[in-house]
Amino acid sequence: MHSISSPAVMHPLSLSASSRFLSHKLLIPSSFFSNFKTTHQGFHTNFTKVPTFIRNCTSPPVSAKPSSQIRWNRTKKSEPDKKLQALRELFSSPGIGIDAYIIPSQDAHQSEFIAECYMRRAYISGFTGSAGTVVVTKEKAALWTDGRYFLQAEKQLNSNWILMRAGNPGVPTTSEWLNDVLAPGAKVGVDPFLFSFDAAEELKEAIAKKNHKLVYLYNPNLVDEIWKGSRPMPPNKPIRVHELKYAGVDVASKLSFLRSELLDTCSSAIIVSMLDEIAWLLNLRGSDVPHSPVMYAYLIVEVDGAKLFVDNSKVTPEVLNHLENAGVELKPYDTILSEVESLAAKGAELWFDTSSVNAAIVNTYKSACDRHFEIHASGRKAVKNHAELEGMHNSHLRDAAALAQFWVWLEEEVDKEVKLTEVDVADKLLEFRSKQAGFIDTSFDTISGSGANGAIIHYKPEPERQFTLGKPTAREKECFTRVLQGHIALDQAVFPENTPGFVLDAFARSSLWKIGLDYRHGTGHGVGAALNVHEGPQSISFRYGNMTPLQKGMIVSNEPGYYEDHAFGIRIENLLCVKEVDTPNRYGGIEYLGFEKLTYVPIQTKLVDLSLLSVAEVDWLNNYHAQVWEKVSPLLDGSASEWLWNNTQPLVKQ
Repeated sequence: MHSISSPAVMHPLSLSASSRFLSHKLLIPSSFFSNFKTTHQGFHTNFTKVPTFIRNCTSPPVSAKPSSQIRWNRTKKSEPDKKLQALRELFSSPGIGIDAYIIPSQDAHQSEFIAECYMRRAYISGFTGSAGTVVVTKEKAALWTDGRYFLQAEKQLNSNWILMRAGNPGVPTTSEWLNDVLAPGAKVGVDPFLFSFDAAEELKEAIAKKNHKLVYLYNPNLVDEIWKGSRPMPPNKPIRVHELKYAGVDVASKLSFLRSELLDTCSSAIIVSMLDEIAWLLNLRGSDVPHSPVMYAYLIVEVDGAKLFVDNSKVTPEVLNHLENAGVELKPYDTILSEVESLAAKGAELWFDTSSVNAAIVNTYKSACDRHFEIHASGRKAVKNHAELEGMHNSHLRDAAALAQFWVWLEEEVDKEVKLTEVDVADKLLEFRSKQAGFIDTSFDTISGSGANGAIIHYKPEPERQFTLGKPTAREKECFTRVLQGHIALDQAVFPENTPGFVLDAFARSSLWKIGLDYRHGTGHGVGAALNVHEGPQSISFRYGNMTPLQKGMIVSNEPGYYEDHAFGIRIENLLCVKEVDTPNRYGGIEYLGFEKLTYVPIQTKLVDLSLLSVAEVDWLNNYHAQVWEKVSPLLDGSASEWLWNNTQPLVKQ
């Protein structure tokens, strides 16, 4: 099936609060149109995902196989990998002396999406998915990635690499694999800037079972050494002020609250390293990371001051004045470790979130003063204020209008038998979005996949890819409808306060589970207000380790799916805001919570098997479409308004 997905970012000047909006992932039935190509992947930050559409295919029931049983054809063995050879030569260099090197996907701030100059894992392996870890020993090279990227990794890795399908039966973790392939007492090198302190400690403990030693290589990063002149330059675009009418709370108030918590914990200062947290605290936005409005920086907030560590060339006079008014001093980005040493020398009690602050910073502090430090993770940013929520609502409605205009265009092109590519379709969607008031950018590259590419969960469009759409098969309709049932179940969920998101994950999967199907990604993630498309600490996922409770004002995605490898893919995704629900009872005297919709885009009813839906589920779909028409039609006219009307008509269950 086809998929089109990419929320757009709106310019704050015309947004009431949130400058970005989310956009449904479009899975277009291969049967729905005829011959059209595709490109870009969509970006989501406060995005509206569009209904799922499936591609034509007749597939038998599927069953999962262990990773060890999955192979793909390669006509000939690849030539020796020169990058791997160069990297291994560095293992025995003076001052290094390691037997293996681990290369994660992250930058020094544990970012999900990173600037091109920090894409070391992609450079060394050729695999460009957003998630993955590489381990290189003197004889072997392996890449671990999750179920979203199995198909992509199969295509992009050459035969010098072992693909580890993380989460599949029989697939070892990175530490288990190292313990198996290395002789006891080996040295495993890492760049401590690229691992959180917690992750580094966990790795150190795991490999110690075979007496392996974790070696921190601060300088140089070994991949950078072989990348050299071809490595992209660090980003240097100017930072901008995120105006108060969109931010909702001024910098002084945010810092004052943080300082009151410092006093409560008897701490001298807090180090903030997550880029979206820094942007939120200081009401600043940047352009250092594609589709994420953040800038590379560290922030230290003390009781009587604050220091922002950033490349000074990005700071405009307006931003400088904004920071000076908030009492924030500028420091060079690369002086963070020396500042930490200075604070330790003065006896400062530092407050860290060791799950996000990198091991280089924490170990610099620990080595400078051998004493206990506080651990804290704040989810304050995840609870949106009134201005941020208003902006989210408004940007989603504008995005829905752009998507209606896009669908009118697409159907007209198909009727005229125009040959389109995946790239053509994604580019046109971006064009419609860019015409909306306040548009800045999409929240990720548009996911526009045709045919079997629809089964690649985070697919990047290919210019040459064309496809033909026709009627969905009975199997595709059944799978789509079961995904829709899960989407409805989560949307309608009511739950007691202090409930962690993982408790709700089964709501979205239960209809698929009934016929032995599932999907390999989480059901929901937090979304930033004019910030990152993926924002913690909350999530709705089968990964039950995240105990963060869902709170009123948090925003999460609702995105169950189903992907049949090499055949088709389905995802139905909306954004939801957690709200209080007025229940007739309050057992235990506590508050009960539910969800309010933020996304208003029609769900493709021709893909629905009405025989599977209950009367209540049909009522939900009809009520949803009535709201879509009511909220979005005032923004449309002409053929786009007619399209919206036709695609929001009620269904009748016989």
